[in-house]
Amino acid sequence: MARLVILGGGESGVGTAILGIKEGFEVFVSDKGEIKEEYKQVLEHFEIEWESGKHTEAKILDADIVMKSPGIPDKVALVKQLVKTGIPVISEIEFASKYTNATLIGITGSNGKTTTTMLTHHLLKEGGLKAGMAGNIGDSFAKMVADQDWEEYVLEISSFQLDGIVDFKPKIAIITNITPDHLDRYDYKFENYIASKFRIAMNQDQYDYLIYDADDAVITAWLEKHPVQSKLLPFSLREKQKEGAWLDKDIIKLNVEHKTLEMSTDILALEGQHNVKNTMAAGLAALLVNVRKETIRKSIQSFQGVPHRLEKVLKINHVEYVNDSKATNVNATYYALDGIKKPIVWIVGGVDKGNDYAELMPLVREKVKAIICLGMDNSKLKEAFGNVIELMVETYSMEEAVKVAYKISERGDSVLLSPACASFDLFENYEDRGNQFKTAIKNL
Repeated sequence: MARLVILGGGESGVGTAILGIKEGFEVFVSDKGEIKEEYKQVLEHFEIEWESGKHTEAKILDADIVMKSPGIPDKVALVKQLVKTGIPVISEIEFASKYTNATLIGITGSNGKTTTTMLTHHLLKEGGLKAGMAGNIGDSFAKMVADQDWEEYVLEISSFQLDGIVDFKPKIAIITNITPDHLDRYDYKFENYIASKFRIAMNQDQYDYLIYDADDAVITAWLEKHPVQSKLLPFSLREKQKEGAWLDKDIIKLNVEHKTLEMSTDILALEGQHNVKNTMAAGLAALLVNVRKETIRKSIQSFQGVPHRLEKVLKINHVEYVNDSKATNVNATYYALDGIKKPIVWIVGGVDKGNDYAELMPLVREKVKAIICLGMDNSKLKEAFGNVIELMVETYSMEEAVKVAYKISERGDSVLLSPACASFDLFENYEDRGNQFKTAIKNL
């Protein structure tokens, strides 16, 4: 009996454990931190051996195969030791994909991947397909494969998950965009991060598809130097495409495999140019799996968007409060600042992942009237914007940040939480940060 060792007892780890048991592996789960009570109960229910608060090396190095959670860096001594010993270390999506014959739609990118994943899943579901949504979002992919195998999977995939693939091969791959993010995990080399994203297409052949942003210079330059096997389907707001998607005045045009679809940007429930692109990518994927055109049009109109992404919370004294806690990098915050038309009181900060704030400078000069820093270390923000913005306030809790915003905002302003950073210094995750923001506003 092959031995499967799982590092990390969270959603992906426990899901992999369940699938491992089902597929006849001897399974051991090890988490250096504390495993949540709900997950412990699941492991007990399936009689899976586990440990928390430590890694017992002897039990781990005895593995035939290791699945490590995406949060554990490759540089960790234990992971290096496993690789040196020749034990394969893979990600959950690699493991789970071996046990399903479903059509896989894999979506990656620095920004827009959650919206594109949720919109693609929404289009497939409304089109009557039996589609599951997993990966970096919602349930674990492995657990879904174990519980009930869907006919299609829409998977949001992070670069960390792609680092752990060997044979993973989506029928349809989408790269929404690539901007510097997570550089702390890639030796601060942007090209390492780009290469990681492109792993999504590394096993594709000429019968598979790669949908990508043709306006993204990073993507197009990489493709010129590193051609892929899959059929290319670019989308663009600037130029007409032979096959793919493009914008003609206010009409979105899609053309793929002799199928065409046109729809006005007026019907989009989501605002902003970036959402036109997300719609193009999801629309192309839906056409490829034969969702009817009318269904695509109707479903795009009914799509509500993603929590914590430019979510309008409340209006108080004619000041609008916008929750964009999901903006964990500079590019996501760029979209937020660009999309808001009113003077902005900007709440920003957290764990910096090697950010370069220079690209935000024109928008900050034009639109931002005050900056509220919310993080343990705000030195980089002060350095970047201290000479440009007269009013900068440092805060160390969400409640304090919102109270300051309330005091300094005036009629007709927007208070925008768009941190451009990870949340782990003061919050559990970006959801916790966004929820605390919403609670603090309601308590004003």
